[in-house]
Amino acid sequence: MRFPIIGDIASKSVIFIDVKSSMSDAIEMMFKNGHRNIIIKDNDVFRILTVVDILNIQSKNIDLEAPIKDFKLSIVPTINRYKNVLDTIEFLNGSVEYICVTNEDGSLYGLVTHTDITSNIDPDTLMDNYRLHDLLRLGSRMKWVNKDDKTSTLLSEMTSSSFDNVIVVEDSRPLGILTTKDVMKLIKDSKKLDLPISTYMSSPVNTINKSASIKEALDFIKQMHYKRVVVVDDEGLLVGIVSQKELISLTYSRWAMLMKEYHEELTEINSMLENKNREYAEMASTDSLTGLYNRHKFSELFLSSYASMTQRENDMSLIILDIDYFKKINDNFGHNAGDKVLIQVSHSLLKTLRNLDIICRWGGEEFIILLPTASLEKAIYLAEKLRVYIRELDLGAIGTISASFGVSQVRIGESMESVVDRADKALYLAKNSGRNCVRTELDL
Repeated sequence: MRFPIIGDIASKSVIFIDVKSSMSDAIEMMFKNGHRNIIIKDNDVFRILTVVDILNIQSKNIDLEAPIKDFKLSIVPTINRYKNVLDTIEFLNGSVEYICVTNEDGSLYGLVTHTDITSNIDPDTLMDNYRLHDLLRLGSRMKWVNKDDKTSTLLSEMTSSSFDNVIVVEDSRPLGILTTKDVMKLIKDSKKLDLPISTYMSSPVNTINKSASIKEALDFIKQMHYKRVVVVDDEGLLVGIVSQKELISLTYSRWAMLMKEYHEELTEINSMLENKNREYAEMASTDSLTGLYNRHKFSELFLSSYASMTQRENDMSLIILDIDYFKKINDNFGHNAGDKVLIQVSHSLLKTLRNLDIICRWGGEEFIILLPTASLEKAIYLAEKLRVYIRELDLGAIGTISASFGVSQVRIGESMESVVDRADKALYLAKNSGRNCVRTELDL
């Protein structure tokens, strides 16, 4: 089996303009061709002008008749047309989602995007039992906005934060979506930007259930010609967004396995595979927002810690904590403020706990902590210490928050599910006891 050559999958319908041309000429060419970007030829390198760049330029009232060379535009990586598609992997972690394909003499042959790479992944090589809700733990950050938010405010945030899409929600349900394609139309048609975002959003939103497999998500993206999938739960509530880039990353490990069966290509790419495998192994182990371990990695570490506990006859305990009234923070201050709270709480946990303690973002605003060598009494003491520490956090406009705790001790011969279940029941008891308190399996 051989993977496609870059030149075979590159798009040749690329518009480009010389760096000496004016910015107004470049924008006019983009509008005329209906593209969301244009390649700029700058001597020996290629640059790209995107919709976000145009928004940024307009916000600063810069003279559009100035030559393009006066603007700081991102350089696009290049790759020879005869390279293998696997050679594009090293570019996928960059902020630019395009790769210029060149001839032997360095001239522009075409353009490869994440869409082109995704379209050349064989869905049969994917793990059908790997579900979207697992991948969401690795997922990219997304921007949620209310349908009544001003369009001008949103565009300003897109410019400063480099979001390429925003989801418009109502009661946590996806109501519409605004992508760079929609922004391009706003600029072209000179729309009134003081109107609410619901005026210009694309609606309805085509979504996919979080229990769908990676293969189903990839098929969905190809069929709909999307750059991303909007994921919802069984009630239709927004769970997250998964991009083409993340789907490509997930398939990487499967690609590596296939390559081991084909020694000719293995010799050429072995070094690259080893380096990338380490990067994606770390990516698959951590929560993208907080940097803490995710559930999958926590399960692995629990098993190894349990084995050590039984061999050395040590104690081991577990804490589950949940931020109280977290939904009110999101409702009153927005999801970005809620994200900042989660990050600050995560940093506080890391700062307070020991190096050998294992901390995981269990889901939403819930965290789980495994305490090797700690008895139930020590775990209760530590949980109380964390409770006070969180209560004393200064969160600016949000004020103060609190958290509820459930504590249990790991017993010989029991599963992780059992000890987590006891801690979860203790947490539920803490919630029913008025919150901002610690309850243990002894209270059940």
